[in-house]
Amino acid sequence: MLLRASSPSTAFSLSTAVPDNVNQFPSSSSSSVSFSSSQRRTDGFVVSVLKNESNNNLSPGTTAVVFKPFEEIKKELQLLSALSQQSLARHKFSNACEAAINDQINWEYNLSYVYHSAYAYFDRDYVALEGFAKFFREAMVEKRERAELLMKYQNKRGGRVKLDTMLMPESELYHSEKGEALYSMELALSLEKSTNMKLFQLHGVADENNDVQMAEFIESTFLTEQVEIIKKISEFVSQLRRIRCKGYGVWHFDQMLLNA
Repeated sequence: MLLRASSPSTAFSLSTAVPDNVNQFPSSSSSSVSFSSSQRRTDGFVVSVLKNESNNNLSPGTTAVVFKPFEEIKKELQLLSALSQQSLARHKFSNACEAAINDQINWEYNLSYVYHSAYAYFDRDYVALEGFAKFFREAMVEKRERAELLMKYQNKRGGRVKLDTMLMPESELYHSEKGEALYSMELALSLEKSTNMKLFQLHGVADENNDVQMAEFIESTFLTEQVEIIKKISEFVSQLRRIRCKGYGVWHFDQMLLNA
């Protein structure tokens, strides 16, 4: 018999030279086959060779090879066997990362609640700024989609999603000096900057717990997009300040948002 094995991290190949009648195994009623065994460690796993020493249907000299897992695999198998109502997919995912993701999920949902309230305000008949209503409705949907992405990721890593009670948002956006258009955009800008800080903190938790995959997920999925959102709303605030947020200028800006 010829046995070749690669490194522990790769698959091994097995080549066995046996007589033509090796596949004539004993039936289920045969139970008197005796084997002598020997063990050999090959690159991280144990190989047990069992040699037939009886005169049954299995040809004399025929060997059976049994691969026994090394110690690290034994620990993982014992851990999986002990799990009942816990995730089988969870691996190298700390409780701190799980809690931080839940915190971000709830933040995104609360932010979507605020934007939904702003949409309802601008959709009133005596406010009638349809472009602003459209902008905040799209922002609401985007935040909910973010929350769902985080929920999906939490489940993928084997964590559990825990939703908190959402706080009641401000329903009146009228401001006597700034006007509701500028005030709402300044409010949105401050919320998006706070979101950016929350994402930095989430990324920091991943770094502290050596969770490289989670850090990469936050970077590629959220951080670049968040910078672009902050830039866009900052431009809106600058433009609204320039037109002083009253009269025809606000209507024209609203039409720009509506047709965007």
